[in-house]
Amino acid sequence: MRTPWIPHLLGLLTPLASLGGLLLGGWWMGITLLLLIGIYPILETLLGKSDVTSPLQDGRAYNIILHLHGILVPLVVVVLLWRVHQDGLTFFTTLAILSVGLSSGASGIVSAHELGHRKPRSASWWLARMSLFSVLYLHFTTEHNYTHHKHWARDVDPTSSPWGRSLYRHFLMTIPQQVRGAYRARPDDTRRALLIEAAFLLILGVATVDGLIAFLGQAFLAVFLLEYVNYLQHHGLRREEGERGGAHHAWESRHRLSRWTLLELPLHPAHHLKSSTPYQQLRAYDEAPQLPHGYYVMFLIALVPPLFNWTMKRTQTD
Repeated sequence: MRTPWIPHLLGLLTPLASLGGLLLGGWWMGITLLLLIGIYPILETLLGKSDVTSPLQDGRAYNIILHLHGILVPLVVVVLLWRVHQDGLTFFTTLAILSVGLSSGASGIVSAHELGHRKPRSASWWLARMSLFSVLYLHFTTEHNYTHHKHWARDVDPTSSPWGRSLYRHFLMTIPQQVRGAYRARPDDTRRALLIEAAFLLILGVATVDGLIAFLGQAFLAVFLLEYVNYLQHHGLRREEGERGGAHHAWESRHRLSRWTLLELPLHPAHHLKSSTPYQQLRAYDEAPQLPHGYYVMFLIALVPPLFNWTMKRTQTD
């Protein structure tokens, strides 16, 4: 019996480690930092790449894993607020905020990204909205579906970064541009989303200042991680106005750990060629440019812009 979905269970380790660390307290609250920043880049290098995709036609088990990611995002955030209420803002709860931010970003990327393409107002779609609300990014679904998928790899797309732009500059530029793009596409929905988020922050701030700081801290890191993925997926790849998008306009990664933990998200060209395709059915494209490392190693490299530029340009010339 083929069970190719089993490796994807590894992705649940991130939110579950964050949840366990919050409940245990102390140094355990920094376990997700150690996992994603320390262990995963090494493990990703050791596991290497795989060209085999074996698209799952029956994705029931995969779908359960995907929805568990979506459920765990708000759950972990709620437990973080409980922990901060118990302990206040300390060194250890700061570790917790950083860990939860990484967890919210990793699980939110896979759940909100794919579930946001499901039928509007469906249970899956609402779960994507809950994941995004947990990191103050409700406008993402609108911008992603109505702007990014229309203009990906073009200069007018705020999520596609040109050669030479650093991750930090891109982060500062893309957020206001994406909010503006979402507002232009669906003004009523975007206005409502921003008002809901503002009202929640006001209520949370009145209830607990420490909780507000913790919530904003994890949301900031989660959004930074999400925008790092956007930054990486189309960096330096450009198509002209009127040019049809192809697999060569998005970076692909076949590194096993990234594919397993991010539920095949690194097979990004396939997603753009048909956005309605469930991620378990994405396949690799030989004409797609290949990232030199997986998402976990590339994140560390992207934090040092000169190293990132050198790495990407070297990859382009190979």
